[in-house]
Amino acid sequence: MSQHFEFTSPEAGPACVPEWSQWRPTLRATLLFLVDEAAGRVLLIRKKRGLGAGKINGPGGKLEAGEEPWQCAVRETREELGIEVIEPRLHGQLWFQFVDGLALYAEVFRATQWTGEPIETEEALPLWTSLKALPFEQMWADDALWLGPVLRDQAFFVGRFVFDADLMLHADLQWLEQVPESPSWVRFS
Repeated sequence: MSQHFEFTSPEAGPACVPEWSQWRPTLRATLLFLVDEAAGRVLLIRKKRGLGAGKINGPGGKLEAGEEPWQCAVRETREELGIEVIEPRLHGQLWFQFVDGLALYAEVFRATQWTGEPIETEEALPLWTSLKALPFEQMWADDALWLGPVLRDQAFFVGRFVFDADLMLHADLQWLEQVPESPSWVRFS
């Protein structure tokens, strides 16, 4: 059975939440979280540039033309950390509407196999982090709502969020029993 959570900040204006059924992204991206289950840790990064610079997150980035989301997640992790991810699994969708107009759709992947050792690059500093001590105070506000269950319980979700810069104005999170087989839940025209 699916579960649902919704929240709107008192700072949100009356028209803050878009009509999600009509919403279309201006940018498509991915995030990948590499979990070392035996050690009880996850490989995070401190972003050095781009959207979220200075924040802790999973490796990821923009889809290139003709690229499937799972391919983007593997490529971005290779570029940001110098490792090769094996068999990433889709676990969620993130729909972000920013007050400044950015509309970002990201697919969230989880993987437990890789080759190589993570290295620091111009884009990211690798951070192995205990699954019991995720640094939510240094992450995007929405991460505290979904990241733990995805990493620890392998849960599936769809999250729709509205942000004004770093301030989360609205959250709508639905937990699902399973993810569809397709590497992309939504096809945008």
